Amino acid sequence: MSEILVAMSGGVDSSVAAALLAAEGHDVTGVTLKLWGGESDSGCCSVSDVEDARRVAQQLGIDHHVFNFGDDFERHVIEPYVEAYDQGRTPNPCIECNRHIKFDRLLRRADALGFELIATGHHARITLDADGQRHVGRGADVAKDQSYVLHMLGQEQLRRLLLPVGDITKERVRELATELGLRTADKPDSQDVCFIHSDGGRRAFLGDRIPLSPARILDQEGRQLGHTDAVQLVTIGQRKGLGLAGNDTRHYVTAIDRPNGVVTVGEESETFCDRTELVDLAWTAGEPDVELTVQCSAHGSRLPGRIVDSAVVWTEPHRRVAAGQAVVFYDGDDVVGGATAR
Repeated sequence: MSEILVAMSGGVDSSVAAALLAAEGHDVTGVTLKLWGGESDSGCCSVSDVEDARRVAQQLGIDHHVFNFGDDFERHVIEPYVEAYDQGRTPNPCIECNRHIKFDRLLRRADALGFELIATGHHARITLDADGQRHVGRGADVAKDQSYVLHMLGQEQLRRLLLPVGDITKERVRELATELGLRTADKPDSQDVCFIHSDGGRRAFLGDRIPLSPARILDQEGRQLGHTDAVQLVTIGQRKGLGLAGNDTRHYVTAIDRPNGVVTVGEESETFCDRTELVDLAWTAGEPDVELTVQCSAHGSRLPGRIVDSAVVWTEPHRRVAAGQAVVFYDGDDVVGGATAR
């Protein structure tokens, strides 16, 4: 049996992950990461979540610790998030939290404490290909699949990671939690970004950290249709919240010129493109010589495309992908690589 450090967020998935490993006879220790010190109403990173995790660990008869990684979270997640919006990109902070905190900082702490494995409650699987290379695979519950946000994991991380709930549905996770009498059995799933409070949203969060800049809203011919008082809050493909409700045509954001304070909008057909330029392209175990499908958001559809000269060439026209978003490549149900939209 193994000594396993389980990241327990205070939610039902990580609670059941810890329970399943303990039931298998492993030496399990739970840990909750204290990352965000501000207000949170998203269902993670709050004082109550730490207490829920502690109480579940108590119910399971396992040790529980709290690691304060707040400084790392500020440096690797909060600061890049704010910088990205200030420069006209649309970041995914959950991916950066996984990249820098859960599967880097936590893994290094596990090393220091002598744990050979870590586990989380993510709905994804770890698979082996014919060459013995590991990949992140889609979870059994397609509606809850989280393989997209784990696409950056490399071979060393995958060798030391367990995903105990990846082979079961969310419904079954809740059934198991109920059968075990865990206090998190009926707890709602966490929503949105942990450090964005619903009262003020992104506007309040970013406005406290950077000056929000106005911009003109122009159509494809350069005619001004309106304006926004915060260009940092506008994203590619956005339709609502532009203040253009009086127009007969539905307008979608097709381009953002942050330095010159210009947002360009067009009809829905103008939001589609034939290719998406990429940066930071990386493969899990070398570029596969197979037809790939590509996913560009956490719950988006996977569509066929080819990787040519650091770009996705879409088999059929695809909606523009906001700069800063993760673009993840799949061979069947397995993640084989990823990049960032430029």
